[in-house]
Amino acid sequence: ALKELDSRHGEIKSMRTSASHLRKGVAKQVLQHIIEEAAKRGYERLSLETGSMASFEPARKLYESFGFQYCEPFADYVEDPNSVFMTKKL
Repeated sequence: ALKELDSRHGEIKSMRTSASHLRKGVAKQVLQHIIEEAAKRGYERLSLETGSMASFEPARKLYESFGFQYCEPFADYVEDPNSVFMTKKL
């Protein structure tokens, strides 16, 4: 899902791939679609929160491959040992 934080900043919310579709490129296609939609909406930045645990490493690697970089908490988020925050300029 794509949430508007303000007219120039969007947030990726709750992106998850079904176990039966892992490693088939589905997450890559969904993420590409979300980024394209964010650009159509005129957002200049797209951010997300994801888990810091090892099980979230594939997701973090995917986001990194699309140019997302680690950042400070944004919007109403606060530092949390179970979370990491990432952002990308569009």
